[in-house]
Amino acid sequence: MNIDFATATFKDFENIPGYTISQRADIFYDFLNFMSSNGHMNYRLKNNSGCSSVMNVDINNAQKKYVSFVSNDYLGFTQHPKIKQAAIEGIQKYGTGAGASPLIGGHFVFHDDLEKKISSFFGRTQEEAVIFTTGYTANSATLQILLQKEDIAIIDMAVHASVYEGCAFTNTKTFPHNNLDALEHILKTSEDRFRTKLIIIDGIYSQDGDVSPLKEIYKLAKKYNAFLMVDDAHGVGILGETGRGALEEADMLDKVDIITGTFSKTFGNVGGYVITDKKLAAFIRFQSRQQIFSATAPPSIMGIIKAIELIDEEPQWRTKLWDNITYFKKGLNELGLDTGNTCSAIVPVKIGDPNVTGDVGKLLIERGVYTNPILYPAVARKDARIRMAVMATHEKEHLDKTLNAFEDINNKLRIAKK
Repeated sequence: MNIDFATATFKDFENIPGYTISQRADIFYDFLNFMSSNGHMNYRLKNNSGCSSVMNVDINNAQKKYVSFVSNDYLGFTQHPKIKQAAIEGIQKYGTGAGASPLIGGHFVFHDDLEKKISSFFGRTQEEAVIFTTGYTANSATLQILLQKEDIAIIDMAVHASVYEGCAFTNTKTFPHNNLDALEHILKTSEDRFRTKLIIIDGIYSQDGDVSPLKEIYKLAKKYNAFLMVDDAHGVGILGETGRGALEEADMLDKVDIITGTFSKTFGNVGGYVITDKKLAAFIRFQSRQQIFSATAPPSIMGIIKAIELIDEEPQWRTKLWDNITYFKKGLNELGLDTGNTCSAIVPVKIGDPNVTGDVGKLLIERGVYTNPILYPAVARKDARIRMAVMATHEKEHLDKTLNAFEDINNKLRIAKK
């Protein structure tokens, strides 16, 4: 089988017909070398400084400072001194690990405190919160135990990969992104065929940065007796009058059946959570394999507790973030670049051609800007883009440097769409 390296993406090597695991690894290794030789390997680069708006990155054994847009640390909380101090105090008091799964001895007072804090953040009681060691497993492990062969997951096609993994053992139907007519058609045709119907959407979508029509989807869920799950990993801390996310902005915090999210973005740490009614939460807590068979989070998660508090105590970070988002988007749009429908800290520059997108990533690196080209399967094959995450800690000079780089690149490659 011939694979054109110039147009290929990682997905093309996942399962090549007739190739053994060694043969797939061989050809994929050749592809990685091809990408490196073209300067398109903007992935798994070695960072020599902490997560920040400016990072020291090792590229081809040369260290240099880059303006960084690769982090979802939107409020800059990974470097907040109060949060770091809380994490340090957690380690000093309890050590570096929990030593067991939550079920068999790994549930400590700091886990209990975090459950109380995140449930209270959403206006719920502790019984309605379940915490996980990653946001990925908050989705995948929860869905694997909730949905079986008698059930169906009805999924917006743009949801996170963790949702797809979680639905591997149940029936699934996907609908085109934010397409309410297609969603209603699936609900109608599924009405009497499945035991449980669960609609799964994001609050803010991770590649386009756009928001779900939450109120309309909620109405459809109620009309057809379906449950609704919203993953608001990219909305919490960013949207809403008090930073409670897309659901707060839509006045739906108390209406959704299941809310999931992560501690690895706004809250500057690692982990995930599920917010639901207390009986369903208990079921997840005692049935989810990740809760039973995987060690739970270390004491450093005490930093998350402080981060949740700072959402209310220091709202200036959210204000600064939105100032940066507005300024940056305006500059990109004035250059004629296509940023899609984003209404969040995720700002894509849509290019289309994957090879040209790789070239743009290379040229940005050469100009001191660290970004990720996003290709299939994360987006459609003809919808490749440079995906950037704006942070509260970006300064105007960082944004101007990036806008100047895009202007130079556009003059060279003509990537403007407008």
